[in-house]
Amino acid sequence: MRSSLRRKSRLRFCPENAFSGLFYCPNSNLFRTRSVRQDGTVRMKPAALEPLTLSAVRLLRRHGHWLLLVSLLAALAAWQILVTLAKLPAFILPTPVQVAVRFWAALTDGSLLRHTFYTLSEVIAGLLAGSLLATLLGYGLARSHTLERLLSPYLVASQAIPIVAVAPLLVIWFGPGMFSKVLICALIVFFPVLVNTVVGLRAVPDNLRDLMRAMRATRLQTLRHLEIPAALPVFLGGLRIGATLSVIGAVVGEFVGSDRGLGFLINVARGQYDTALVFAAIFTLIVLALALYGLVILLELRLLRYQHAPRPEAPR
Repeated sequence: MRSSLRRKSRLRFCPENAFSGLFYCPNSNLFRTRSVRQDGTVRMKPAALEPLTLSAVRLLRRHGHWLLLVSLLAALAAWQILVTLAKLPAFILPTPVQVAVRFWAALTDGSLLRHTFYTLSEVIAGLLAGSLLATLLGYGLARSHTLERLLSPYLVASQAIPIVAVAPLLVIWFGPGMFSKVLICALIVFFPVLVNTVVGLRAVPDNLRDLMRAMRATRLQTLRHLEIPAALPVFLGGLRIGATLSVIGAVVGEFVGSDRGLGFLINVARGQYDTALVFAAIFTLIVLALALYGLVILLELRLLRYQHAPRPEAPR
């Protein structure tokens, strides 16, 4: 029985394919499907795949990490060919080589790093402030239906107003400094994190709450041992969205009024028809958003590592 469990634990689920219940055995280099019988036992049998499909799945498993690089190089090559054939001027659409040269020039003179650090500071401060406020208010809304009926209309109505329309008012009220940009980032992060917090807390099964009451757990113990672990996956999903939206909020605030930041750099380059610098700043913003998204994923893997741990299969 132990050898059977050990043998089955080496089967790994294949997330790269679209076949539900498909597993890959690295020792035998075979794909298997898992079926559950009526008595609860699990049966593994060889997967009936078409040869072409099987080859494609194996190819993705072996060389999937190269697909992103190949697609990126193909997009850059298509960009270069388009500019060359259309004979577009640099102020309309520069070539990738021109963008890379301008990026390196802005990087070496320190201007790109200085503006990037300023924008990153706004993004991190706004993300932390918006997430914290949304989490606290979301817990209150999840616990009190009266508070939800009182505040929900205002919260939903606030999302109907574009942040571009609100940003000038915030800059006028709080000045063109960093605080107004942080506030804009916090506002744009607030709603998705709030909604996911409420949904995650209300998804806790009632029988588990009854169990905590039967064990005479305090409200703090229930929050720590039940509600936070149960709502954490949904909350982190909202944090992923907020991490990317916070970059947009910072750039919008810098467009409205600022003398520093990547949004300010894009405004200056646009006025000077320095399109290569505009692309360099845009690519830097993309890298910032991807880095923040990756950090949230790493945090999710760290906090939810119990969900990714391999589970032994039941014996036949």
